[in-house]
Amino acid sequence: MASSDQRSPDQRRPHSTYRLQVSQDFTLHEAVGVLPYLHDLGVDWVYLSPLLASEPGSTHGYDVVAFDHVDPERGGEEGLAALSAEARRLGMGVLVDIVPNHVGVATPSEDPWWWDVLRLGRASEHASAFDVDWAAGDGRIVIPVIGDDDEGSIRIEKGEVRYHDQRFPLAPGTTTLEEQHYELVHWKAADEDLNYRRFFAVNTLAAVRVEDPEVFAETHVEIKRWFDEGLVDGLRVDHPDGLRDPKRYLDDLAALTGGAYVLVEKILEPGEELPAEWATAGTTGYDALALIDRLLTDPAGEAPLTALENRLRPEPVDWPRVVHDNKRAVADGILHSEVLRITREVAKVQETKQDTEHEGVDEDAVADAIAELLACFPVYRSYLPEGREHLDQAFFAARTARPDLGATYDVLEPVLNDEWSQPARRFQQTSGMVMAKGVEDCSFYRWSRLTSLNEVGADPSIFAIGVDAFHDAMAARQRDWPDAMVTLSTHDTKRGEDVRARITVLAEEPREWEAALDELLRLAPVPDPGFGSLLWQAVLGAWRPDHEPDLRERLHGYAEKAMREAGDRTTWTEPDEAYEAAVHAAVDAVFDSEDVRGVLVGLGARIDAAAQANSLAAKLLAITIPGVPDVYQGSELWETSLVDPDNRRPVDFAHRTAVLAGTAEDDAAAKLHVTCTALTLRRDRPELFTGYTPVGATGTTADHAVAYDRGGAITVVTRLPVGLATDGGWGETVLDLPDGTWHDVLTGLDTDGRLADLLAAHPVALLVRKD
Repeated sequence: MASSDQRSPDQRRPHSTYRLQVSQDFTLHEAVGVLPYLHDLGVDWVYLSPLLASEPGSTHGYDVVAFDHVDPERGGEEGLAALSAEARRLGMGVLVDIVPNHVGVATPSEDPWWWDVLRLGRASEHASAFDVDWAAGDGRIVIPVIGDDDEGSIRIEKGEVRYHDQRFPLAPGTTTLEEQHYELVHWKAADEDLNYRRFFAVNTLAAVRVEDPEVFAETHVEIKRWFDEGLVDGLRVDHPDGLRDPKRYLDDLAALTGGAYVLVEKILEPGEELPAEWATAGTTGYDALALIDRLLTDPAGEAPLTALENRLRPEPVDWPRVVHDNKRAVADGILHSEVLRITREVAKVQETKQDTEHEGVDEDAVADAIAELLACFPVYRSYLPEGREHLDQAFFAARTARPDLGATYDVLEPVLNDEWSQPARRFQQTSGMVMAKGVEDCSFYRWSRLTSLNEVGADPSIFAIGVDAFHDAMAARQRDWPDAMVTLSTHDTKRGEDVRARITVLAEEPREWEAALDELLRLAPVPDPGFGSLLWQAVLGAWRPDHEPDLRERLHGYAEKAMREAGDRTTWTEPDEAYEAAVHAAVDAVFDSEDVRGVLVGLGARIDAAAQANSLAAKLLAITIPGVPDVYQGSELWETSLVDPDNRRPVDFAHRTAVLAGTAEDDAAAKLHVTCTALTLRRDRPELFTGYTPVGATGTTADHAVAYDRGGAITVVTRLPVGLATDGGWGETVLDLPDGTWHDVLTGLDTDGRLADLLAAHPVALLVRKD
């Protein structure tokens, strides 16, 4: 693959990674103390969340405010040096998440570049770093911060502009608001009037123009130091789709790091390929996550679960229509300012051409057409000339949906196909924003057929895949992207891996789920039964009889985010108090109603064993398929987190260390054992993981086994455990093992391939030749 040609053959690559969320509550210094445990777990590289200076109190680090130093709240330069030294002592590498697309501007005084631009306007030496359309704001940056009827709270005090506790600079020699290089406006003005590019629709994250060589150099000063001094071995690039030219950026990054190991947080739609010429080892693994989840999903559950979903909704869900309409609502709503900016750039192109044939093109029609194209775009973005077929598909779909705009599409098509034109480049940067906000952050909450499939980087309309299709995908992965990441849980997943594993069982138990859901909706009714299904699946996925003390609070937080992200009954900006109260009452019933608890206990007892089998199968698959497996912090035990910020909670590493050492008990000890054994084998015996060959089975229940040989290590997992039990177990089904004496490293026992014996202790096995 071309990606392998971007760096020297001896460039170090990880065998596995372990993601740590570094914050002021878990600094680099605390992380140093965790490294020995990670090494004992079998981890090869430690993988750190963003480290550069960020907004005060930031829990995630994606709101970078300075590019020239490590955040002191996260441990600073000394903390990174200490962690790197300890990693080197243990023979481990260091991978760091970086954020090239945007900076945090919620607190202007914390970001010296933004503060300077607000103070000096276009005269600032940093003005070119930000993607601002100065003409659209009459030479001023539009800052949407003012609340309803609150203009009177703006004041000038101590040589600054103040709005409540927010501070903004005064331009030199000025005294009044009208003289500033920015304008404080009502927060709703962001939808139409914003004139700086953001991260998605987050006004407090302003995009930076790393396509400018000077801006690239200035924003990567500290990152360059990490590699010059040998502190860091690899990088994870956040949101490359927001960049003007991701390929060029990755080439620049490869030059700066000496061709280091680099991953990109790129979402691929089904059937979409990562551009082969990019200087990257591959994606961060959502594509692999989607395949693993669907391999473990029973295709027989699709029809009954679809029927249940349709019964709960006023009308059947037409998924492509839901996606289109929600993307269109985003393009017409929270991201309409981006549509208008593309429209203005199209107008400039037309003026430059002085094309009398198209003279007098209606800008309202252009904006309408651009919004429709964004709604019809089938993937996150194109990278012209790469992905031109996706643009063609969007034009075809848009012309079909809106033939009244045919003349406008005739004007737009050559402009948006010109890879060098400003409108085309900005359109590419914008299409991914619309996809993310319209699908991941909205549509995923409006379809509850089987919510384990509603995950970042996945298409919920694809219900399951067969074993042969999985093997084909893994063989291609080994051939094309052998060093791409594999993940099951991240700081962005909507549901942790074991929540999804529990929900997946419902595809094997659709009738029992329907009966339980009907009873739950009767006992704790919500105004929208379709959303109620999504809510109760989340409860079932995260809830256990010996629930954590903070589970009530966590479920309330999830319910609020889920119903407001759905946006069809209540929203963040206009909450429906009565609707939300009913949903929160249902959450309380989980803890306060014996009848509700009885339903959950009964359903939990029915699915628990199968759910644990799914969890162990998914974990072993993720660690042993082609690619670099990542273990998200804490997920070596049950990972029952829901959407962020729930999945960024602190992790009890002392407990995990004790469980690994055998001095403490945990009902997820089997998962930790599988994780540790598989990670250790991958690290210590990499020569066993250099190929991919399916391993078949013979017998009446052969379809329930998934097995493959990675070049000396054979993975065996149970698929569809409920159906297996219904069929009477493994019986005489036997793996078709290659010649030799095979040994399961999980149990320490030899095997002749008979699955009833091999999988008696665990629903998974990891085999190596005994000799």
